[in-house]
Amino acid sequence: MNRLLILPVLLFTLLVGTPASSADFQKGLTAAQSGDFATALREWTPLAEQGNADAQYNLGSMYEDGIGVPQDYKTTVKWYRLAADQGHADAQTTLGFMYGNGQGVPQDHKTAVKWYTLAAEQGDADAQNNLGEMYRKGLGVPQDYKTALKWYRLAAEQGNATAQTNLGYMYEKGNGVPQDDKTAVKWYRLAAKQGVASAQYNLGTMYDEGKGVPQDYKTAVKWYRLAAEQGDADAQNNLGAMYYNGQGVIQDYVRAHMWWNIAASSGNKVAVKNRDIVAKRMTPSQLETAQKLARECVRKKYKGC
Repeated sequence: MNRLLILPVLLFTLLVGTPASSADFQKGLTAAQSGDFATALREWTPLAEQGNADAQYNLGSMYEDGIGVPQDYKTTVKWYRLAADQGHADAQTTLGFMYGNGQGVPQDHKTAVKWYTLAAEQGDADAQNNLGEMYRKGLGVPQDYKTALKWYRLAAEQGNATAQTNLGYMYEKGNGVPQDDKTAVKWYRLAAKQGVASAQYNLGTMYDEGKGVPQDYKTAVKWYRLAAEQGDADAQNNLGAMYYNGQGVIQDYVRAHMWWNIAASSGNKVAVKNRDIVAKRMTPSQLETAQKLARECVRKKYKGC
């Protein structure tokens, strides 16, 4: 099962303005970075009330996450909208995400598309990726794979790892473009090297199945493991299968059971069935060892398992 992603956006921005306002903004930024949000609030609020878009955006971020102030989505949206209306791309992207997910505002895909489009046209890679997702799914706009591909590509070419993953998926499935496993592998690899778990999993499946690359079980295991260590249940399930079949690793029913047990605990239904199958081939001692290893692996947050 390969997956696509949509990306939330939240960050503090730098100010371009008059020397005085820049100094005040920087004082607030320095305070925020050191955890002194009371000072950040004190410095940014007057600037925001005077119409400074960067200060408005940062106040919105604080109210959204309840950083230094009580969490307040109504105030969050107020500040984001004021910044977005001035063309602040990060605010536009964040508003798009909030409307697309019904976070702090009623869910409204058309409004989400409006804000994503404004930011995407300014070259904001996150907005471009998210706008591509709206076109791919037909949310707020007619479904249009070619337009989705356009926006994914623009973001991917800027190095946006989420968009690279999504673009790889479009090529793998032939959505809006001729099906091309080699190009899918190219984009998955770029995203996987940036640490995107779903891209690592997808790249693992390409090596596992020999799609776009020569079949290579050892390399498949490498990418499955990297994704599994990030908690990706599908990768954990597939890694269990590699141990069960002895593909890319020495056959090991204990490790297979361990990974399937971990994936099953994350809700992977296939892993539940697989775990029960391998359990019938194991001794009570092996089962006890596998269960112990699974508990230890979870404690270690899947690292070095």
